[in-house]
Amino acid sequence: MPRSFAAMRSLLASLALAGMALAAPAVAASPPAQELAYGVDPLQRLDYYAAPVSHEPPPLIVFVHGGGWKRGDKGNATGAEKVAHFHAAGYAFASIDYRLVPQATVENQAQDVADALAWLLSRAGKLGFDPDRVVLMGHSAGAHLAALVGTDPRYLRHAGLEETRLKGVVLLDGAAYDVPRQLDIGAPLMHGTYVQAFGTDPVRQRALSPTDQAAAPNAPAFLILHVDRADGIAQSDELAAALEKAGTPVELKGFAGKGLRGHMQINRELGDPSYPATPVVDAWLERVLGR
Repeated sequence: MPRSFAAMRSLLASLALAGMALAAPAVAASPPAQELAYGVDPLQRLDYYAAPVSHEPPPLIVFVHGGGWKRGDKGNATGAEKVAHFHAAGYAFASIDYRLVPQATVENQAQDVADALAWLLSRAGKLGFDPDRVVLMGHSAGAHLAALVGTDPRYLRHAGLEETRLKGVVLLDGAAYDVPRQLDIGAPLMHGTYVQAFGTDPVRQRALSPTDQAAAPNAPAFLILHVDRADGIAQSDELAAALEKAGTPVELKGFAGKGLRGHMQINRELGDPSYPATPVVDAWLERVLGR
């Protein structure tokens, strides 16, 4: 084959690939993560994404992954768009791991979340974020843990913090805010997962139910998002009502998306500007963080 023809074919192939890349949906690249240990257990780790350099310390979003309390990972459960979106908006971002059931209890997990927050806050100057503008965000089981830490002050207080050290809590399609009710109305396939996590003792189940813990004091503000699945809607409505009764500011928003696909979509696509929940979260963060 003549060299010039081979070169021309290579050029055409490169142009074709470039055209395919231009036609594909763009996903912004996430900034590099710094893995840090907030405890001695191998799962007491977090990924920290520093914010872009600015003239003032940025706010921090701390994300708690889902996975039925027994699986999940800080590095692959944030969704494709979330980190890059919030980084571009000027936020620092941390995604935390926590110990998993059955080796740990849900109580241990909630304490891990609180301890990770305390560890981060104690190093705010070194890490470069504003310790007075921190929001906790969680999806699925992570939404339950974020809600529990935001409503039951004993976890933060055990870590040496007051609930006011958080500016707010964002919950992405949780469905275990009232554990006994979820055991009754939740999908049968998940029943064993709930029993494994919460046991059968009603007293313990209530103690681990954010709706039952929502009497004041709470974190200063909540944003509760859900998709179109019956148990998530019921659980979100009840938690919002309990928070309102306690005088805690709360916003409740529903989005399209059925079943497991919708449940995963709200996490995977949050951060995509075209996904309807993204501007809702952006506006709420701007209000509670005073940006």
